[in-house]
Amino acid sequence: MDLQPLLSPLPDGDCLALLQGAAAPLLDWYDQNRRPLPWRLDPTPYRVWISEIMLQQTRVAAVLPYFHRFLEALPDIPSLAAADPELLLKLWEGLGYYSRARNLQACAKACMQTHGGRLPGDYRALLELPGIGPYTAGAIASIAFGLPVPAVDGNVHRVFARLLSAEGDIAAPAVKRALFDLAAQAVPSDRPGDFNQAIMDLGATVCLPNALPLCASCPLRECCQALARETRHYLPNKAAKKARRVEKKTVVLVITPQGVLLHKRPDSGLLAGLWEFLLLDGHLTAAQRGQALAEWGIPAGRARRLGQAKHIFTHVEWRMEGVALSCPPFPPPAGCRFASLKEVRQTYSLPGALRAYTDLLEELL
Repeated sequence: MDLQPLLSPLPDGDCLALLQGAAAPLLDWYDQNRRPLPWRLDPTPYRVWISEIMLQQTRVAAVLPYFHRFLEALPDIPSLAAADPELLLKLWEGLGYYSRARNLQACAKACMQTHGGRLPGDYRALLELPGIGPYTAGAIASIAFGLPVPAVDGNVHRVFARLLSAEGDIAAPAVKRALFDLAAQAVPSDRPGDFNQAIMDLGATVCLPNALPLCASCPLRECCQALARETRHYLPNKAAKKARRVEKKTVVLVITPQGVLLHKRPDSGLLAGLWEFLLLDGHLTAAQRGQALAEWGIPAGRARRLGQAKHIFTHVEWRMEGVALSCPPFPPPAGCRFASLKEVRQTYSLPGALRAYTDLLEELL
């Protein structure tokens, strides 16, 4: 184990000893303070897997209603594997990062083909499944199967960096590898799932991201090197993100007696496979908008401004201007169809990026 990339002031052996010694007080704290999350109350492999995929880049509070709705509709791997992709995306609507939903179904199909319709209770076998990386494999293996393997995510990077007063860039591959190796040796064999979840909870509620940690409430304050060395105010170190690209969009809700016009996005790229209102590049004048719509074969109509909205993705920001266009009936262009308000609510999956305009449909249709 080479900890030099961590730039920790402690020798390698002391780093490992510190983390191993932290297990007991951390688990004692977890027993008293664990969050009563539904997948913890019944930690079957399927429930743990679904929860961990949903929690990627998403807050727990946002995941909870989706988790219950998803499990009610698709309670097991066979039902997920056989699900209509439109239903799957509708269940995921608004949760974002839609490739996660498609990967879930690909993984379910792989489990049906090679594992008898079950998730395998083996870390290496889990890693071979679509959409399951080292963190998710570690979470499933430790929480659902009790295997002594780490589940290392951003919470673990942050908690470990502060515990060790490690000043390396936690986004750097060498540092992440060193932290993973440490975690693999520190996870206790008797309670691996609880240990991994305890670090998650500590990072979510005490050793906070983007803020000073709540050290007075931390069960590890006696051994924390960042607290002792007064480095907690700037750790962990992480390279600055690149500035997001800003894209201007004109969102057109074409309303006819047939319903609202929806267009299906391509099967790859951002928001792949979802339905959307007409999305035109740029903030267009009325003349520019009319020309663009004519190219779609959309007749002229009465326009009404719907105001501005913004949505931030990981690497791009949409700044949108909305327009409702009331038109006479016409044949839908290729790749488009008309939908009623009920169909928009129950059948077609629209991205949360357009929610500001979706919420206006009831008064428009």
